[in-house]
Amino acid sequence: MRITDIRTTRLAVPLAHIFRGGTYEIAVRCTIITEVWTDTGLSGCTYAGDERARQQDIVQLVETRMKPLLIGQDPLDHERLWGRMFQETIPHGDRATILQAIAAVDIALWDLKGKAAGLSVHKLLGGSHERLPAIVIGGYYEDDKGTDGLVTEMVDYRDQGFAGVKMKVGRVDVHDDAERVHEVRKAVGDHFMIACDANQAWTPEQAIDFCRLVESCHIRWLEEPCHWYDDLAGMRRVRERTGVPVTAGQSEITKYGCQALVRGGAVDILNVDVSHAGGITEWRKIAAMAEMAGVAMAHHEEPHLSQHCMGAIQLGLYPEYFSEARDPIGWNLLKNPPVFKDGCVTVPQAPGFGLELNQGFIEQYRVE
Repeated sequence: MRITDIRTTRLAVPLAHIFRGGTYEIAVRCTIITEVWTDTGLSGCTYAGDERARQQDIVQLVETRMKPLLIGQDPLDHERLWGRMFQETIPHGDRATILQAIAAVDIALWDLKGKAAGLSVHKLLGGSHERLPAIVIGGYYEDDKGTDGLVTEMVDYRDQGFAGVKMKVGRVDVHDDAERVHEVRKAVGDHFMIACDANQAWTPEQAIDFCRLVESCHIRWLEEPCHWYDDLAGMRRVRERTGVPVTAGQSEITKYGCQALVRGGAVDILNVDVSHAGGITEWRKIAAMAEMAGVAMAHHEEPHLSQHCMGAIQLGLYPEYFSEARDPIGWNLLKNPPVFKDGCVTVPQAPGFGLELNQGFIEQYRVE
């Protein structure tokens, strides 16, 4: 079996309103569909990423630099092919963008590998858990939302069957954010998991203050609490001073950056994203390194991929979903969306990632 072609399709879906996190805002949901074709007729196809500013750069890298390296190669040799693509990061270019291009191809290769073997990626990676508790990312700062709107949103997530929420914080004063968390905890009860995500909005001192203010709310973790420029030392201080588990890794693009977080005592949980950090091939090595250190694995977004990864390892945590308003692609691109029961989602066992794409939706939101 040999690779004969690699194709990409860009999608962009405008959102009904702006969603604001601690340090950013989103008005459009984007993704890239990548297909790898072979001379046997077998193909791998996935979508990955939510890159808005560099989407065209990624597909151009796939077309001009990754595709020539892989045409004619055996698609099952994922380590060798990944190594060839990674060499493109050595001499030049925006390495973060190159790693996203590598990830797009690598993830499609794993879908192809699963189809060739007649196994899900979940089984290929280890198959540790068949069901996982699923959480939703919410609590965005939206116009005219207010505390009542926030509470209604969170109660609705609970009633939809999610096991918990990852709530946005960091855009307002820490005391105001703490009050938001207290109101949510009061409304959803003690058994609904609450994690908080600051998106690198705070100094270590602000993060520590926040953790102490919400101590009675029993948050599951605080994600990316500290400014980017010295986040390793800052997150270590937050862990040591508060005892609140700290999560980070989505801003890292290689196993080396994730290893630094673990060795530096900065994290309890790594939430590296396969669509940022070189795909499944690199993720496997990060997960193995984390397990040796007793660090659990979460994942940044992309639950159609992360459920296979989280379910494959013993220390895998929660696939992360969005509301349909925040992620129209996640709920409408797939003809077989996830089904939740008792706060959990069952990992699909169809070959590869088991994705069935809605061609009508693709044509409607394709970027030419």
